[in-house]
Amino acid sequence: MPARSPLRAAGAILAGALLVTGCGTPGPGPLPDPTRAAPVSTVDAADRQAAERAALDAYAGYLRASREANRAGDPLHPALTDYLADPLLTQVRLAIRDAHDHGARRTGTLTSDPTVTLVSLEGSPPTVEIQDCLDATGYRLIYVDGDRAVPGSAGQRYLVTATATRYHDRWLINTGAAHRDQPC
Repeated sequence: MPARSPLRAAGAILAGALLVTGCGTPGPGPLPDPTRAAPVSTVDAADRQAAERAALDAYAGYLRASREANRAGDPLHPALTDYLADPLLTQVRLAIRDAHDHGARRTGTLTSDPTVTLVSLEGSPPTVEIQDCLDATGYRLIYVDGDRAVPGSAGQRYLVTATATRYHDRWLINTGAAHRDQPC
């Protein structure tokens, strides 16, 4: 039986296929000047709530489309472009293709409980930051030729962050990070 070490690497990559852009957090940045007044927002509460709802809908759609594409082993699954934009779209597609090329696919369920942490509607483009405690304990990477789990691909609960960006008239998830070192 041939060694499956390339698949083990694919499993590690695909384990983060839902959010694969890295786990670091930026430094604190410069401190605000206490003598300057905070900018006054011109965005009303209804616009803010609509943006939050649309961003959370895009995030839920992204998770759903990602699961469907992973189960099918199809990196070109049409639902991916309904909810994802680059660079995350390309990263997810590459992870799905890598697993498929190594005879594996994802199966099972994910549990998600996202919250909005920041809304920036005055920026160009408008963005919404999302934080989630993703439970991937029921989501497994398996070999297609026998439903055996890929070693080292067990899921866990961990912090996930994502950014939804408004592209013309719709919100898409374009960046994300899985913080596996931060259980939740």
